[in-house]
Amino acid sequence: MVGMDPHEVLGLSPGAAPEEVSASYRRLAKEWHPDRGGGRAAELRMAEINAAYDLLRATAWMQRHEPPARPTATMRARAAGRGTWLSPAMRRALGFELLGVLEPEEEVWLVTPTTTWASPQALLAASDRRLLWLLDDAVAGRVRTLRFGAIEAAEHSLRRPRRRVATLRVRARNGRRFAFGELRPATAAALAARIDGS
Repeated sequence: MVGMDPHEVLGLSPGAAPEEVSASYRRLAKEWHPDRGGGRAAELRMAEINAAYDLLRATAWMQRHEPPARPTATMRARAAGRGTWLSPAMRRALGFELLGVLEPEEEVWLVTPTTTWASPQALLAASDRRLLWLLDDAVAGRVRTLRFGAIEAAEHSLRRPRRRVATLRVRARNGRRFAFGELRPATAAALAARIDGS
């Protein structure tokens, strides 16, 4: 999924409206959901569809939640050389603050809107090494990270009554706990599986 064009995956033009993105996602999810059959090929296609949808949602989130002040020259310089190995769509979704903390060749495979106890609007990214998140309403220290090696346990649960929204709960080895809410169930499950597999 690295380097994918989310618009192409969802069969959309680059300027598609959020309503079109949602409609295309729903249509493709009905067609490719693994519960409808299709075996491993359907699972892989659905994972690609989910990742593309999350990426477009994250890009829309980033456009709505630009930082209150324009990025400083230092912030831009720090982000400029980071993430050049990522697709343009992934770079747009991450924004300059998350790009600014990327390590060399760190592969980001997921970016999605979420909520945390510290911020009702946040952006969560997952790389091959760690979780990174951006707190929208924090004045300082907006970006937080947690390496997979520092995580003791990760689990996800569905919120009742409709079970269409999930929460990912993470417990660090130092005892700290983190919760990322308002995730799509497939996204929370993929995150928990990837963390447990690290």
